[in-house]
Amino acid sequence: MSWNEPGGGKKDPWSGRNDKNDPPDLDEVIRSLQDKLGGIFGGGSKGGIGNGPSMKGVGLLAAGAIVLWGLSGFYTVDEGTRGVVTRFGAYVNTTQPGLNWHIPSPVEQVAVINVEQQRFIEVGYRSGGGQGMGSVPKEAMMLTKDENIVDVRLAVQYQVKDAKDYAFNVLDPASTLKQVTESVQRGVIGRSDMDFVLTEGRSDIVLAVKSEIQAVMDAYKTGILITSVNLQDAQPPEQVQGSFEDAIKAREDKQRLINEAEAYSNDVVPKARGAASRIVQESEGYKEKVIARANGDVSRFSQLLAEYKKAPAVTKQRMYIEAMELVLGRSNNVLVDVKGGNNIMYLPLEKLANKAVEDAAPAPVVSHEPVSLTSQPVKEIKTDVRASSRERDVRGR
Repeated sequence: MSWNEPGGGKKDPWSGRNDKNDPPDLDEVIRSLQDKLGGIFGGGSKGGIGNGPSMKGVGLLAAGAIVLWGLSGFYTVDEGTRGVVTRFGAYVNTTQPGLNWHIPSPVEQVAVINVEQQRFIEVGYRSGGGQGMGSVPKEAMMLTKDENIVDVRLAVQYQVKDAKDYAFNVLDPASTLKQVTESVQRGVIGRSDMDFVLTEGRSDIVLAVKSEIQAVMDAYKTGILITSVNLQDAQPPEQVQGSFEDAIKAREDKQRLINEAEAYSNDVVPKARGAASRIVQESEGYKEKVIARANGDVSRFSQLLAEYKKAPAVTKQRMYIEAMELVLGRSNNVLVDVKGGNNIMYLPLEKLANKAVEDAAPAPVVSHEPVSLTSQPVKEIKTDVRASSRERDVRGR
């Protein structure tokens, strides 16, 4: 009979229950669940009471749980990091980048540490907040060797070189590094003068601080490698900043004047040395010239003496003629003896030449009129004096 036929009632043919909105029977649900579980583990329900799971089902369930637990021990270590494995808190080993496995928790734990990350600390200032560097006087103020106070700000960059030491030997490596840096920095500044710290000693201070920090951190076995130390700023306290700037300006003026004096010295001294050397060389040359001329005169005199002994009259006449030639050759006056006349023509060539230059006449006029020695010299004569006139030989007839 169909469930919707007349007389069939409201009975559901699949569930065997009436089509009503009644809640399900709790005992029936529990019984159905026990039957399903019993079928899985080899048991069944008898009289509503289960026989319990079989050993085979329990073993399969335990094996599956163990497999899942073991698979949870696989982990990946990225490039640039190291995995520190601990067993119940004790160090076991350090794993390299790649796929690794450890006994799953809670037996073993893995802490992954980045060994290539550049970390840094700030001593004497704070750069956070995007408002520039803010000084921390408690860390920045330091006493120098000459009992002056300077404001020093330092930045230290570091990275992990040993993951095991970094994780186990020091409780807070960053705080330890900061305290060591501040201590070393004060020691280095305390051994230096203020001028050395503020001027040419910055690089030396940085090298000394870096070396001493690394030595202390290695002694503590912190597993930290100091990569760089940067001296951000070194200046006197703000209260004396103006006076210090005046002192710096005075020092710069002093150095400038010293440089100018050295430049002037480098310019004058070589010139003086060159002039002195030139004078010495000229003196040596003059000495050699005088000695050579004296030797030549002696040789000439000796040769002339030998000739004089051979022919005294001829040699005497020749010497007289050469002497007169030498004397008259330097004179600018010319005397012309006219044959058959009583007058001698006198030409003052030197005065005529000076007069010709002063007048600057374009066409010089030469006068051939003789001048008597008894009369006044003609001053109006204009002539062009040539060098050949000085070499003219006038012979009396």
